[in-house]
Amino acid sequence: MAPEMEGTLNDRAAVRKQYSTSANLSTRISIHSKYSTNKQGFGNWIVSHYDLRPGMSVLELGCGTGEIWLGKQEMIRGCARFVLSDFSEGMLAKARENLGEADRIEYRVIDIQEIPFPDRSFDAVIANMMLYHVPDLSKGLREVRRVLKPGGAFYCATFGENGMMDYICGLFSAYGVKNDVNRSFTLQNGESKLLSVFQAAECLRYEDALEVTDVADMVDYICSLTAMSALRQLPRDEIRAVLAKNMSGGILRIPKEYGMFIAK
Repeated sequence: MAPEMEGTLNDRAAVRKQYSTSANLSTRISIHSKYSTNKQGFGNWIVSHYDLRPGMSVLELGCGTGEIWLGKQEMIRGCARFVLSDFSEGMLAKARENLGEADRIEYRVIDIQEIPFPDRSFDAVIANMMLYHVPDLSKGLREVRRVLKPGGAFYCATFGENGMMDYICGLFSAYGVKNDVNRSFTLQNGESKLLSVFQAAECLRYEDALEVTDVADMVDYICSLTAMSALRQLPRDEIRAVLAKNMSGGILRIPKEYGMFIAK
């Protein structure tokens, strides 16, 4: 699983288009896998903070391709119930392909704003890199709290406001590219939003950056950002030239700011 945060996708139709298939997501995952300086991997780091004990019931919202769970099936098998869900049928199909069928795994298309489970159904709820897409975030968070059992935990990863997109938009500011990234749930403001619904929220930060040696990969990444229309309209050669100009010693260094909250 790689950090994801692309553009101003507040409109549900735009979100559905962005994530209708796993192609764009896979392009963005690859840039992190190939060039991140922190070799633990964001997904591995996130999972290392999960307190999932045998017999628990777990719900993941916005599971994407499910790659965060590859190699961790033993953790899933220990759970009494493990529901992988996504707003996108295409993403869910890819998750099913990656993880396969098992007695304890369920695949469901779910909107966080209307979680179709009774109160107090889950010991843990997970929602990584997706809360900023939710039109009515307060409603979504209340739904999460509703389906959590007493003493349960809500794990949600997100981005900070001084990371990749801020840097990339700065490189192309002369072309009219503005940093209008959706900041409805970030490392900077997420705690206050969680505390409006939950009793406690802890913020954990993941130290990382990109060191890109082949700018062609970064061009592919930029062209996968569906919501960044002003940037994507630039010719690929122009994008490549700007990136190459900012390399030092054959490396384009790009800051990353990611982390997670644990709410209870």
